[in-house]
Amino acid sequence: MTNCVHDHSRWGDSDQLGAGHLLTPANTLAALASVKEGRTYDLSHVIEMGAPKIEPVQLPYVITSSATSANGIKRRRALGAENDAGSNLERIEMTTHVGTHIDALGHFTKGDEMYGRRSAQDEVGDWGLENLGIEHAPSIITRGVCIDVSGLDGGAYLEAGRAVTKDDLQRTLDAADVGLRPGDVFCVNTGWGRFFMNDNDRYVSGEPGIELSAAEWLTSQDVVAICCDNMAVEVLPGTEHPKISMPVHQHSLVEAGVYLVENLMMDDLVRDAVTTFCFILLPTKFKGATGCPVRPVALI
Repeated sequence: MTNCVHDHSRWGDSDQLGAGHLLTPANTLAALASVKEGRTYDLSHVIEMGAPKIEPVQLPYVITSSATSANGIKRRRALGAENDAGSNLERIEMTTHVGTHIDALGHFTKGDEMYGRRSAQDEVGDWGLENLGIEHAPSIITRGVCIDVSGLDGGAYLEAGRAVTKDDLQRTLDAADVGLRPGDVFCVNTGWGRFFMNDNDRYVSGEPGIELSAAEWLTSQDVVAICCDNMAVEVLPGTEHPKISMPVHQHSLVEAGVYLVENLMMDDLVRDAVTTFCFILLPTKFKGATGCPVRPVALI
């Protein structure tokens, strides 16, 4: 475990993997060996037209047909084909931060500074990131830990603006009799995910989430990624809003090199009281992208 959660030099200034270095073969083997029942939990939302987005920085998900089977058959018939082979293709436009997704380490800056003391002026080009794009994120197969803080205030979910503190996390982990290990993926269920595609205006207007001190504690525990059932993992508006904006992103991605996974769906895990599991997430290698949609799964 590192003694300094802000230490860029832990893996060197040229590093692009961040906390992915904590994904050891031993961690992967232990996670796979923990699977006893062969049950799979899908932790992602369907990506569809109208998916929640934070304007103006996030563009809508749009899908249109670019080729249809009917037209394909006509073209092939004109070329002499007799077996009416039709094919369907589409064009998709979206931000890579739509639906359930993972943030690349190059997604955020502190001023001009990016992870590994890189300069945004040097790294952000007309065609995406020169370095720190999602293509450098690791394949994640490790132990996942899920805690449910949705009922901390006595309701079915925490309200927007409710900061989840380090103490909240520690007490919930203690109650579940679960401790964190280096290389874990940490998942927090606030109950806010119930509004995804059910009340999008409410979902993006604010959210419960972890505050900075909680994020600093988690990164000091050597987690690989922090996941939540909201748009940004962190509480919005933040505890020092408007003076301080998105400090969890700045700390986790820029300072600590820890990945963030947003819009995770944990309803079934929470229903079945599953707290530890084999977590699998394979980022798509969009070169230069600041993130990508993902379909993480939990195996038990």
